[in-house]
Amino acid sequence: MKHTHLLLFAFVLLFSACSKFTRLQRSNDVQKKYAGALELYENKDYYKASLLLEEIIPVLRGTEQAEKAQLILAYCYYYQKDYTLSAFYFKRFYQTFGRSPKAEEAMYMHAYSLYKSSPAPNLDQTDTKKAISAFQSYLNAYPTSKRVDECNKLIKELRSKLEIKSYNLANEYYKQDLYEAAVIALSNFIDQYPDSDYREEAFYKRLESAYLFAKNSILSKQEQRYQEAIGYYQDFAERYPESKWLAKASNIYEKAVEGLRNAQQKMKELQKPQKQKEEDKAQPSF
Repeated sequence: MKHTHLLLFAFVLLFSACSKFTRLQRSNDVQKKYAGALELYENKDYYKASLLLEEIIPVLRGTEQAEKAQLILAYCYYYQKDYTLSAFYFKRFYQTFGRSPKAEEAMYMHAYSLYKSSPAPNLDQTDTKKAISAFQSYLNAYPTSKRVDECNKLIKELRSKLEIKSYNLANEYYKQDLYEAAVIALSNFIDQYPDSDYREEAFYKRLESAYLFAKNSILSKQEQRYQEAIGYYQDFAERYPESKWLAKASNIYEKAVEGLRNAQQKMKELQKPQKQKEEDKAQPSF
């Protein structure tokens, strides 16, 4: 019996709250809706608060309450973990109320919302790039902010995702024996991420891919490609003289030198008949 009474009481409270919200939605009193939205926000009912704010913000435009309503709406979406919408509304706030004391906070929260929407490294990194750009814009606008260290930390974390994405793409070419694509992607990775923990491995895999690319090329292309592979070995050995891959790299180098020598010899042999024909043509006839 006691349990039944508790359930009935809870139902009455829920019905009462729903009725109150429904009356607010149907009301034409903007100020009442505004006060209700603030109360709902304070009570952490972000969904209902956002519904009311979306209704009244166009009407509040130009009033003292418009600024607060816009910022609270952005936070409503942030706390609902709808980071796409929170990023949109935080950006709208600082663009609309650029002189507001809350403009800096909104600009930071725009960047932070994009950071929160940044996916795992194996997924599309468009939002990650947007977040980095947004943090950099914030730092340019507020170079003495108390959030500078935090922003730099988050930028580093976001760049790490791009680094992993770039390396995984290059490594996928390497694993699939797409030698030319692997050489290009690994070279790009090396150039873009000079401090990466994957850099040494990238140098080695570029060398191996270049050697195999040369080996599997047509004869007329082999000489140039073997020379490129030899150059990659020299870069690797100079930078990483104590690498765990050095023995393998040296073995590849020796094969590349031998391959270059063989390719040059074969090209000379192929050119002999052509050279002889040219010499015969040059001989005067009597």
